[in-house]
Amino acid sequence: MSHENKITEHPQEIASGTFRWSDLWKKEDWLAVWIGFIIIAIGIVSTLSGVFDFSAAKFSTWGNGNSLLEQFSSTFWLHLILTAVVLGVLFTIGNELKGISFRQYLPAFTGVFVLAVLVRLISAEYTLNRYLEWAFFALAAGLLIANTIGVPKWLRPAVQTEFYIKAGLVIMGFSVLFSNIVNFGLYGLGIAWIVTPIVILFMWLFGTRILRIDNKPLVITLATATSVCGTSAAIATGAASKAKKTDLSLAVSISIIFTILMMVFEPVLIRISGLGEVMGGALIGGTVDSTGAVAVAGTALGETAQTVAVLVKSIQNILIGFIAFAVAVFFTAHVKEKNNQTDQKVTAAEIWYRLPKFIIGFFAASLIASFIVVPLAGNEAVSNINEVLDQYKNWAFVLAFISTGLDTNFREYKEQMKGGKPLVLYVVGQVFNIVLTFAAVYILLSGKFFPLPNLAL
Repeated sequence: MSHENKITEHPQEIASGTFRWSDLWKKEDWLAVWIGFIIIAIGIVSTLSGVFDFSAAKFSTWGNGNSLLEQFSSTFWLHLILTAVVLGVLFTIGNELKGISFRQYLPAFTGVFVLAVLVRLISAEYTLNRYLEWAFFALAAGLLIANTIGVPKWLRPAVQTEFYIKAGLVIMGFSVLFSNIVNFGLYGLGIAWIVTPIVILFMWLFGTRILRIDNKPLVITLATATSVCGTSAAIATGAASKAKKTDLSLAVSISIIFTILMMVFEPVLIRISGLGEVMGGALIGGTVDSTGAVAVAGTALGETAQTVAVLVKSIQNILIGFIAFAVAVFFTAHVKEKNNQTDQKVTAAEIWYRLPKFIIGFFAASLIASFIVVPLAGNEAVSNINEVLDQYKNWAFVLAFISTGLDTNFREYKEQMKGGKPLVLYVVGQVFNIVLTFAAVYILLSGKFFPLPNLAL
């Protein structure tokens, strides 16, 4: 079955351009917001009260003198059961409200969750964990099934990349504190907020005018995946531009492949070049797509590099909402869709209807953490809360990556690739991104033009 035939409704599809109250509990974007908020709320209450442990399951590294069986304690099994129940119940209710029966979804979710457990277990092996993040194994597992035996019909109801990752993004919003901007000041803003829009504009012009790619949602999705934070940005922009699942899968697949390569080789090249931890960490934070990969690559250079890399990427992540909104406005006003040959006046209501609502949840979570929880409970409490929430975000993301793989059949990409143009677009765009980011890093953090920032963070 092709990807296009499996699409029954796009989260941002405009039917009538009017808001209905039922959208709040029937549309995927809003449901992702509520799921994210419920998990955040429980995480806050459990951490601050200390009455119960809401921690999700986490696999410890095994294989380097540590036995695999050591982590299978009674506490681990309780956390794993809790993780399965929390995510299973919330996503089952969400799908029931969307119109997918729990009789169809729950068995399928169980199957995908078992795959997620196996992926997390394999990726925790010492050697594999040093070089590859779990996202690679999640995608690989899904791709292996989809391109060999095929996805069983009973498993398809739970193959929902966008739903899982949108909920994960809302949870992630709680960790993106606006105080990070203050800590790194104009240095991080200059690297993350000036370079990123320029790269997006360059890739848009290069893709549509030089390569002449007709699939404009694919171009903008790939551009933002390259310049912001990979999958998260691709999901947000894909929704805003009404990209098809095949567009999203292709953009995410290309992004993940090169993210893995850059995560492994960029720290090596930085060390050889002698850039140092501050400049090297900033370069990694501005060019490696995935936040998880940024942390891993930064760690390879040192603790300071990791801090700078994650800080730059966190500041860059804040752009997701603004970019998604800008793309929604631009595509609604200026990009004519194939099935709509008539000019259409853009109204504020139509733009609102098309805006990815889960981005609102992302910002709301960030604001709650920054301006409510931090003042009331302190930074240490927020850090403890994020330790709990981070694993739920990771489980949502691993479900999403597995779904992406299960939803990806390479035979269907032949027409999309059109001589490899999307691949050329990504490579040229990423090279431009690296060069421009390096220029910004050199100007701001070499110490030759501006005083170096206080990194006692």
